[in-house]
Amino acid sequence: MNAIERMHVGKSDQRGFTLIELMIVVAIIGILAAIAFPSYQAYVQKTHRVDAQASLVTMAQDMEKSYARNYTYLGLAAGAANTGALGSSIGGGVSSDFYSFTISAATANTYTLTATPSGVQAGDRCGTLTVNVAGTKTAKKSGSTVADCW
Repeated sequence: MNAIERMHVGKSDQRGFTLIELMIVVAIIGILAAIAFPSYQAYVQKTHRVDAQASLVTMAQDMEKSYARNYTYLGLAAGAANTGALGSSIGGGVSSDFYSFTISAATANTYTLTATPSGVQAGDRCGTLTVNVAGTKTAKKSGSTVADCW
């Protein structure tokens, strides 16, 4: 036997991973996915919420522009109503798959704009977002005010 043949005497020609090693890797990947996925979902919901908040602020600006022209908030909802879906002059064509926007209880001098979550956003911890004529911003879920959503 020469020196090269002696080096290979005790070694096996098998290569690869054992079943145990593969199971450990799969378990680690599963644990990481179980931790990361809920965080990702919360991040996506927060992103949709921020978009809705920006839309509400834009709509409030549109309401003020209309008030400056007409001296009233009446008739700005769709169909010249005082409550309901947005009229064409408010929101600049705001639409969302995650929130429905409405004007609630508009009077000559007051209004409340509402963004109600829908679809996958319905499970968001902040629930319904509102802003009124005074600029008061609230978030309510199941009738309770939720802090730190704005």
